Amino acid sequence: MNIALPLKQTTASLSSAGTRLHNYQDLILLFNATFIETENTVLAKGDHEPIYIPARRSPQHHQIVFAHGYFASALHEIAHWCIAGKQRRLLEDYGYWYQPDGRNSKQQVEFEKVEVKPQAIEWAFSCASGKPFTVSTDNLNGAVANTQSFQEAVKRQIMLYLDHGFPPRAAEFMGILQRFYQTDNLHREMFDVESA
Repeated sequence: MNIALPLKQTTASLSSAGTRLHNYQDLILLFNATFIETENTVLAKGDHEPIYIPARRSPQHHQIVFAHGYFASALHEIAHWCIAGKQRRLLEDYGYWYQPDGRNSKQQVEFEKVEVKPQAIEWAFSCASGKPFTVSTDNLNGAVANTQSFQEAVKRQIMLYLDHGFPPRAAEFMGILQRFYQTDNLHREMFDVESA
């Protein structure tokens, strides 16, 4: 994949002092340059809740819409897309169950089960971008979640990915992020729970 154009367009993302700026516009350019042709998919900033919208007809593109221009939201929604299979990518929001904020304890346990893999990939994307990561139990108005337990589950999933490989689209996008943000290859020490 040739990312020369997005790299030229995003030189403002790296200051002369070498400080990394994390602009969602860079993610849009990098993602679209990588996947618009091969996967007919684009990343787009939304004004509301995130959503995945499959193309209904040609020449439309599938759209990964992330929330409010938040960099972390974009990484999270890309992570969901990276693990969704071909048939799931034909369904709005991949056909996944989702109970919004305000979940009870049982609903929260179910939510965390389906969030382990996407948050593991999001954490890896964050490291590849040189950006801090915090797990999200995403239930401010519901049952109190065991954040430490959830973070440990996400870390175990990352270790599995490091040992056995990330999903192909995730691995490809991580490489793009590492080159763009000039970060190191991922290694186990990056995911020390204490430093997350």
